[in-house]
Parts: sequence; C-alpha cells; structure tokens
Amino acid sequence: MKWKGVVFDLDGTLLDTLEDLAAAANATLAHFGFPAHPVDAYRYFVGEGLKTLMQRIVPEASATEEELTAYMKKFSEIYSRNWNEHSAPYKGIVEMVSSLSAAGLQLAVLSNKPHGFTRICVESFFPENPFAFVFGQREGVAKKPDPAGALEIADKMGLNPDEILYVGDTATDMQTGNRAGMKTIGALWGFRDRQELEENNAWKIAATPAEVVSYATESC
Repeated sequence: MKWKGVVFDLDGTLLDTLEDLAAAANATLAHFGFPAHPVDAYRYFVGEGLKTLMQRIVPEASATEEELTAYMKKFSEIYSRNWNEHSAPYKGIVEMVSSLSAAGLQLAVLSNKPHGFTRICVESFFPENPFAFVFGQREGVAKKPDPAGALEIADKMGLNPDEILYVGDTATDMQTGNRAGMKTIGALWGFRDRQELEENNAWKIAATPAEVVSYATESC
C-alpha cells in the first residue's frame, strides 16, 4: 500500500517566514514600549499560535486578556503589511510539492498561524494551488498539538490517518501527527533541531525536501 496523503506545517516547513514574523513582532513590542528580541530567538517563540507568541515575547509575565488582544491586533496590522518582504519557500520545496502532487498524493496545510494569513501565504507562494485543504488556526478548532485539525483533514480527504504523512519542523508538529495516528516526518531545514524532533517521536527525519518525496513514495 502506498501513502495517499501528506499534511504539511507552514512556517519553518514549507516557508521560511522567520524574518518577517520577527520584524512584525519586534515592531509590535516597540509600539508598546517593550524591548525587541533577536531574530533567531523567534525560532522558539513561534509555532503555537499568535496568542502564545505574544505571551512569550512581552516582558510582563501576566498580561491581561485585554492587553493580549491589543498586542495581537497590532501584530496583525503590522504583519499584514510586511508578511512577504523576506518570506519564501525553502530550497527544494516547490519541486517537492510538484513531485508529490504528480505522484497522486492528496496534499494539505495545517498551521497554527491565523487562518487568514495561512491562506494568503499559500496562495501567494503556491499559485498553482496543489493543496486540497489549507487550514490555519480557526475559531472553534483546537490548535496543534491537538489532533482535531489533522483528523478533519483526513476526513475531508476520505483517508484513514494511517495512510497520511505529517511533515513539520517542531515538537508541536510531531505531537500533532502522532496524536492523529499519522506517521510524522521531521524537517531539519526548519526552525528547530534534530534532537527536538527525535525526542518527540518523529517517524523519519528529512534533511532535504527531496527526502520527503522519497519517504512519501515508498510503500507504507
């Protein structure tokens, strides 16, 4: 039996968005009078949704819900203007997606990035629209690592979870795929390292997007 579907994380997996995310976040901090963080620090700040990002970067340990809402609103305003200044697919990603699509696999994106931004990024960088389903963080759907979004995609694909590969670059992604009953592939070119992926039970580790194609076109 061949694999029939692949679900991808977005930031740090399909797209290198780190500089634009960091720039918007640091501009948000500056607006509220807070100090900035180094760009590289955002490798560990992002990945679990916008609210969590704000909680991690502001110096106040106990920001109120009202304050967090204000921070998120300002970030969204800024990011809507700068989201594509430096962001781009990682080397080999476009070819990987094309190869998987040509092989007949159903493809999808599942991100903790707000749904609107997720769709804009995918539509901009993948205009050929190879993804059957593109989901960011949506109201009423638990964010990753809860498997709800991944299981929804499996249902919409008409596939069993064990027929699907889940590709991501963080512990959150490995946990999501594993909890959904999918096989997980850790992307080494992303924001985190091999140790994190292995400690969170990645089924395979891919050093390049071409390796994902190899894994996905093997028999289950």
